Amino acid sequence: MLQPFPNLVKGILADLSATDYPVLNTRLFFSCWLAYAMDKSITSMQDLFKRLNNTGIDVDISTFSKASKHRDKDIFIKTYEKLLQQVKGSKALGTYTVCPIDSTTITLTSKLLWALGYSGPVTDRYQVKLFTCLNSNRGETKGSLMSFGDAHDYTKISEMTEAIPENSVGVMDRGFASLEYLKVMDQQVGDKKKYYVLRKRSVPRPLHEL
Repeated sequence: MLQPFPNLVKGILADLSATDYPVLNTRLFFSCWLAYAMDKSITSMQDLFKRLNNTGIDVDISTFSKASKHRDKDIFIKTYEKLLQQVKGSKALGTYTVCPIDSTTITLTSKLLWALGYSGPVTDRYQVKLFTCLNSNRGETKGSLMSFGDAHDYTKISEMTEAIPENSVGVMDRGFASLEYLKVMDQQVGDKKKYYVLRKRSVPRPLHEL
């Protein structure tokens, strides 16, 4: 079972040196980036260093900027790998694994394809969507795929159903809601120890449109 987040942070920081640099040691350097990434109340680096200075930590944004440019990035890579191993080694809390399934539009790629002329009634291929299934117990993605065009989420029935591991529950948003999807899901998951939860639409469509 994973530790509470504060305990995880303490364990990470304990492995980092607090004496290797006179002004901005590795532990403080990592803490700055962690606070900036995780604390939603911090909206800028100026906010971060103002807080640090108010608590008596005498370090400025210029020193931090130079450190970010020149220091070895291995501490971030090793920390990620360490946390990933902890996630993979953790045991499931219950009988079933929860696997959220969702899609997102890759905005930058879509805009680039639009600019290159991949749009219109015939070549409607500019929109790029990424579909993925996340194993919440292990933090691993399964069955990731990219789709070109404006096809609806429920057109990826077979691929996303296959991505659900055995003894798992696939959790999907209302974008996947369709009568066709439900029929295929019932056929594919029935004998494979796979289950699913589908969020219904707030305003259901008429049956002939599903």
